[in-house]
Amino acid sequence: MQLSNDSVTPEQSSSTWICWTILAAFGTYFCMYAFRKPFTAAAFIDPADGAQSFKSILVISQVLGYMLSKFIGIKVVSEMPPERRAMSILFLIGIAEVALILFGIVPRPWNAICMFFNGLPLGMVFGLVLGFLEGRCLTEALAAALCASFIVADGFTKSVGTWLLNSGVSEQWMPSVAGAIFLTPLLVFVWMLARTPAPSHNDKAARNERNLMTSSDRMGFFRRHAWPLSMLTLMYLLVTVLRSFRADFAPEIWKALGAQTPPSIFTYSEILVAAGIMSVSAGFVLVRDNRQAFFASLVVCAMGFVLVAVALVGQTLGGWLSPFAFMVLVGLGLYLPYVAVHTTIFERLLAMTRDKGNVGFLMYVVDSVGYLGYVAVMLIKNGVDWYWKSSTAGSTSSQGLLDFFAVACMLSCLVSWLAIYICYRYYAMAETRAKSVA
Repeated sequence: MQLSNDSVTPEQSSSTWICWTILAAFGTYFCMYAFRKPFTAAAFIDPADGAQSFKSILVISQVLGYMLSKFIGIKVVSEMPPERRAMSILFLIGIAEVALILFGIVPRPWNAICMFFNGLPLGMVFGLVLGFLEGRCLTEALAAALCASFIVADGFTKSVGTWLLNSGVSEQWMPSVAGAIFLTPLLVFVWMLARTPAPSHNDKAARNERNLMTSSDRMGFFRRHAWPLSMLTLMYLLVTVLRSFRADFAPEIWKALGAQTPPSIFTYSEILVAAGIMSVSAGFVLVRDNRQAFFASLVVCAMGFVLVAVALVGQTLGGWLSPFAFMVLVGLGLYLPYVAVHTTIFERLLAMTRDKGNVGFLMYVVDSVGYLGYVAVMLIKNGVDWYWKSSTAGSTSSQGLLDFFAVACMLSCLVSWLAIYICYRYYAMAETRAKSVA
């Protein structure tokens, strides 16, 4: 249960509770990844032809469940009372673990259905954790730590899966065993998260009180902000698809760039990206004026696409960027708007407009569309992989991927700049109209 404001002591409003909350949020979502990602460490090679088609089916099955969860979360997360968030997190992750146990029991290939039911509950966990963090003067710093968890946990939980496989655990049972390892720390971190103090009176005055939303509240909010929210959703969709494409096709992109690809290169590039993104996102806590912070976050999104464009120009017109610099710049450019939406844009939009709502609702509107795009990318990837395997021109596949990625990035930059500009102008003009009426 979340503590009431009356129980918040001066110590709880100081660095003690800040560190407590960061650790609790980071740890909770980090542990959640142990129930989602370890299975990707296994090859799931078909003994008949040596193909990895079954693994692709498992990935798509889980992502389909995760995507559907985002649509369900629009209602569930926006309506969840604070006192029920902690138990709901444990309940959802418990369902995911049961699905992994069934994955070990049900014979292949029918156990692929279990991965759908594994992803279905997990997609709502992020919004429930974020509910503990929003509406505070330090929300950006807290949310930045939450975003850092899924960047770090992705690689770490895959390492756990690899370790279990090397220890003799079968591919079919490895996912549930990996999840079981993280059950105890999950309980500790969720208990810590449940004990974080609620937003103070100062937080509510600075960032607006966050309210549960009924169906009519959600429809009313969307009608009032339909045009700019649609533009932000379009930008987020493009960023999500490109970010996923960069991650899924990273080996091929590195190869087309002519770079040597030891395993460490993936870690080093993402560490630099994560450090840059978290620094920028957390820095927004220093901007107290909600209007300035909101517009500045839109500028940061636009600058992210500038970095992507610079990387593309540097790589295609003369090659003055090294492959490593290209991948880091593109990663920074794509993650800047992606994380800004999570940490700042919606947080400050609610604080600026003083409209009734919560960040969970807004995040799940854009996330549901973003993961719908991600599912499309996964299906396209599966089809492209099949085409390359059956094509005689396989030697040019990596270069073709890089060319496609470059064109997609440039078109996305142009569309996203326009979307950001429309959103910026809408709220700037809205304020001008409000002043003229006054």
